[in-house]
Amino acid sequence: MAEFCRCADALDANVYFMICVIYSVESKHMIQYEGIGLMSTHSYSGNKVTLSRRGLLLSAGASVLAAACDVPAMPGIAGRGAGIDPSRPVTVAVMLPGGTGNEDRNALARNLENAARMAMADLQGVQLDLRIYQTGGDPGRAATLAAEAIGDGAKIILGPLFADSARAVGPVAAQAGVNVLSFSNNPDIAGGNIFLLGPMFENTATRLLSYAAAQDKGRVMIISEQGQAGEVAERAMRRAADRTAASIVGSHSYAFSQDGIVQALPRIASTARSSGAQTLFLTASSAGALPLLAELLPQNGLTTTDFQYMGLTRWDIPPATMQLSGLQGGWFALPDPGLNAQFEARYLAAHGTGPNPVAGLAHDAINIIGALIRRGGDAPFSAESLTQADGFIGVNGIVRLRRDGSNERGLAIAEIRDERVSVLSPAPRSFVGAGF
Repeated sequence: MAEFCRCADALDANVYFMICVIYSVESKHMIQYEGIGLMSTHSYSGNKVTLSRRGLLLSAGASVLAAACDVPAMPGIAGRGAGIDPSRPVTVAVMLPGGTGNEDRNALARNLENAARMAMADLQGVQLDLRIYQTGGDPGRAATLAAEAIGDGAKIILGPLFADSARAVGPVAAQAGVNVLSFSNNPDIAGGNIFLLGPMFENTATRLLSYAAAQDKGRVMIISEQGQAGEVAERAMRRAADRTAASIVGSHSYAFSQDGIVQALPRIASTARSSGAQTLFLTASSAGALPLLAELLPQNGLTTTDFQYMGLTRWDIPPATMQLSGLQGGWFALPDPGLNAQFEARYLAAHGTGPNPVAGLAHDAINIIGALIRRGGDAPFSAESLTQADGFIGVNGIVRLRRDGSNERGLAIAEIRDERVSVLSPAPRSFVGAGF
């Protein structure tokens, strides 16, 4: 029986495609998560989904990641931030996951660096001295390089991408009064001097639940996987529901295997009907259980005619996901499509290939740094400046950092219609009066 690919640091990988590297070959795609060789394929053929096991190659590095998931974050205390000399270029450290024989990580690193340099070229009246440090995704190496970067004069650190590396960098940077803008989305490491740029579960859930309630589909049932990622996602959904007019009327989880889903289906269907749910909110991603759920839930009486399907993850990546008949009419959230399309077109023109979706985070980070320097002052990267209420705008839309180290983003709501993305509610361009 097939097993789904799984990531030890699932909070970085499960949401929005963020850490996974996606390869599309005709109708098949292979996903390899960070530092872990668990690979599986989903073949889409008409309405039939077939899952086949590609390998189970758990590396030593993955064991480190798995252990790190349960270690509480110990970030330093955010404060005034390192001072700068406005008359000289500001040194910015960018910590990337490359520098090893792992070509997937090297490709991610190249995408992030390319995007950061594109953003630098757009800055007006701001001079940066960008220093690149390749961590290889190793926490110990990341901590050592953080100390080196600070010795090189870094006033702020962008990255690392992976949560365990960001966790290792935080205390080192705090000793020098330097704040960290990590590309991770793992809330366990947020706080103190670590601020996250990756999209957050709760932010996405709040946007979707608010929209569902406004469409009179606010009675919601959560369908989640068993394990850390599913549990964290469900907690975020429930917190989000408390902030909206939607209500969670039921929930059910399934074991993360094909057998587990099949065995859970009768109870999922029964709960959906007995609870009076209008909307089924799925935590699964296209890299995991989503294709199978999209096939089997309707077959068990939970049709899209009777229930609104809604997803916490991006349902347009890879594009083959939109071919699934069970997801037609389904809702999901995504970054500002107009701004993101402009960035992708520019990146393609400059580099001959489209960017990995994670690349936009590096572009956003440089935009934030440029905006703060232009505001003036000798300590532009203080916690107070980073968390300004108006936020910032980047290639993914508006974003603002919160005091707890998490972030809020302005997201669009989209529907899969005729196997294409159709925007139902545009992404806001301002945090004023946008329901935040």
